[in-house]
Amino acid sequence: QVQLVESGGGLVQAGEALTLSCAISGNIASINVMGWYREVPGKEREMVAIIRAGGSMYYSDYVKDRFTLLRNNAKNTMHLQMHTLKPEDTAVYYCKADTFGGVHTYWGQGTQVTVSS
Repeated sequence: QVQLVESGGGLVQAGEALTLSCAISGNIASINVMGWYREVPGKEREMVAIIRAGGSMYYSDYVKDRFTLLRNNAKNTMHLQMHTLKPEDTAVYYCKADTFGGVHTYWGQGTQVTVSS
């Protein structure tokens, strides 16, 4: 089992920055891929950024020049630094973990990010 708890969401104005955090606990050694996803009402949940166990990272095209994913293995945390936020970044942001072999997928409870224009 893996437990994920997000924090750091809130209301900001367009152009401002915000950092989300994901606290990771449980069977951390079983995790292969971790990432941030977001969801808005009426749309499918979409990938924002992911990091694989080997350290390679991938970003969606609409955030890759503005967001940075950081993983702190010593503190068992993962962060999403978001800069130059836009109203279209408004969503519930989720932390996700996939175990090796794709056996299990875990999600956090989500944290709301609202960007006002």
